[in-house]
Amino acid sequence: MGSLATHPSGPRLCSCANYRAAAFLCMVFIIGTSFVEFDYIMKLWTGISTDFVATTQANSWHRESSLVNVINPTLKVNVINPTLKTDISDLPPQANSWHRESSLESTRSNSCKSPCTSLGSEALPKGIVSPKSDLEMVPLWGSRRGKDGVSLQKSLLAIPVGINQKAMVNQIVMKFVSSDFTVMLFHYDGVVDEWKDLQWSDSALHISAINQTKWWFAKRFLHPDIVAPYKYIFLWDEDIEVENFHPKRYLMIVEREGLEISQPALDLVKSRIHHQITARLSKRVVHRRMYKFSGDKKCDDNSSQPPCTGWVEMMAPVFSRAAWRCAWHMIQNDLIHAWGLDMKLGYCAQGDQSKNIGVVDSEYIVHKGLPTLGGFDEKMGSTGSPAAKDRSAVRRRSSVELEIFRKRWQKAVTEDNCWIDPYPEELETNSRKQ
Repeated sequence: MGSLATHPSGPRLCSCANYRAAAFLCMVFIIGTSFVEFDYIMKLWTGISTDFVATTQANSWHRESSLVNVINPTLKVNVINPTLKTDISDLPPQANSWHRESSLESTRSNSCKSPCTSLGSEALPKGIVSPKSDLEMVPLWGSRRGKDGVSLQKSLLAIPVGINQKAMVNQIVMKFVSSDFTVMLFHYDGVVDEWKDLQWSDSALHISAINQTKWWFAKRFLHPDIVAPYKYIFLWDEDIEVENFHPKRYLMIVEREGLEISQPALDLVKSRIHHQITARLSKRVVHRRMYKFSGDKKCDDNSSQPPCTGWVEMMAPVFSRAAWRCAWHMIQNDLIHAWGLDMKLGYCAQGDQSKNIGVVDSEYIVHKGLPTLGGFDEKMGSTGSPAAKDRSAVRRRSSVELEIFRKRWQKAVTEDNCWIDPYPEELETNSRKQ
């Protein structure tokens, strides 16, 4: 057979066909790519892009926008800066919808950044967080008396107790429970069961730790967030007689006088008085300063520092809710006798210490001054007894703690450049003495 005849134009037709096919494939590729790129741009608008895209978007944006303009000239992309600002009014309706959703998400994100979030609760929905508690007992069945627990008008009495002062403590507690107080007993001798025969014992809270002080208990069990529901905190010693003291009348006076930190005055005849400012003035309702015209430390109307004014003794202090929150932070965890704290309580008075700290004369008590710490026993309390030696060791430790506290305070004042001392005269006086 002969060879097939070929037309001179055959190769040229084949080349044209190949060209058309290639052109068609290019158009398909360009159109397909444009949709991918457009979708990619919309994802950037809705915030779905990754951190990598966010860092490279300024470099790739020009290429993407040019490609989009080839396919859809009506889409105007303005490369103003790397933050991808676009003329939203020219975007398609779907893009406008995405932009609104993104704006809502941004607004929601900003509103959710609450400075009041409790530490540790960030992973929880806000409505389930319960940041406070109280010391009220809850029945195993039935409903609780109040939905929110303790009334904000209720107050707390906390006393360190030993079984030897059971009768005296009973007299104190009886007056307070009748005035709607929550009662907490700190058993420093470890004896708890012997208190069960008292009618109020089951409703009181009992905490036991051998040979620990009132301030040791207070630092660990009276955290401000726990006692926040209580309007006033009475942190008393056990060796107190309350024949002439009425809790409700006392609180009425304290509120009327605006006392953030206070104490009842001491009976001049029956009490063991260590500081003149605590002695009762029979013709007064409240006093806030004492007068002393002899000795190293004189006190007059111009005196503005403790113990002349702004001072209470630590055996029967009464704190407002706000004052206790401050005082608790000042109690040193390892200094269990709290010596020196009384001289600094004015910083927690929520204002002028000479006005917001006072002694209530019309409601007064008797302070027996029993040295119960160190295992005091009336039958073994003579000089040279084991109890007396223990008591002497307690006093030595207290004196050491006083010096430690003073040094810590001075160090804190020196190192804190942001703190301004509202009572600079006191700091200068202390510096001159040393």
